[in-house]
Amino acid sequence: MTSSEMWTFATADRYDAEEAEKSSAAFLEPALAFLAELAGNGRALEFAIGTGRVGVPLRERGVPVVGIELSEHMAAVLRRKIDEGALPVSVGDMATTVVPGKFTLVYLVYNTITNLLTQDEQVECFRNAARHLEPGGRFVIELGVPPLRFLPPGQVAVPFDVSERHLGFDTSDLVEQILVSHHFTRDGDDGRYRRSDSRHRYAWPAELDLMARIAGLEPERRVADWDGAPFTQDSTKHISVWRKPA
Repeated sequence: MTSSEMWTFATADRYDAEEAEKSSAAFLEPALAFLAELAGNGRALEFAIGTGRVGVPLRERGVPVVGIELSEHMAAVLRRKIDEGALPVSVGDMATTVVPGKFTLVYLVYNTITNLLTQDEQVECFRNAARHLEPGGRFVIELGVPPLRFLPPGQVAVPFDVSERHLGFDTSDLVEQILVSHHFTRDGDDGRYRRSDSRHRYAWPAELDLMARIAGLEPERRVADWDGAPFTQDSTKHISVWRKPA
């Protein structure tokens, strides 16, 4: 067991409804095109595949996909969409779980590497990706840039969503590089909000490059989004690609 917090049945069961906008065909198209191009004629392995928000449509696009998922509850929701023969999933943590075969692509999207709450485990995640890649294969991570530029002295919280049915803000421990996302979600019309939070270890792009180097991977590309916009000092997230030397 890693330091990742386990997704419960209740959280897994409502995950797709809460992420409906980010699961639409229009939203996912740039990511699917990006990943499919890198996979080429090979297989793809998704770390923390969750309910299959990306893995299932990528499989439908013709890329053979295999998944690793820590939460049995999330994997059970995925299994409602596609059977094991079409998209195999191993229940385990993404830092150490090994599945059979080699892959042209290993990918980890939607900030999920931050679920590993220690630097050592994040390094092991890179090593596990390298372990599964065939020579010339790529490891892809989608990750937000830590929002510390929004923190003036004395402020510890940054709002990231203020909408009719959801209030969200992040608090940061700048020493331990731990960010806690706090959510207040209104499920019904009685005015009550459901509170939840999740912990994450944020990492800077340069830190990830060093993790990749430790794992024997070489930097190939970094862009600001799935459409390939240039990554700049003002980018709020990045898509990074590392390559296993041939």
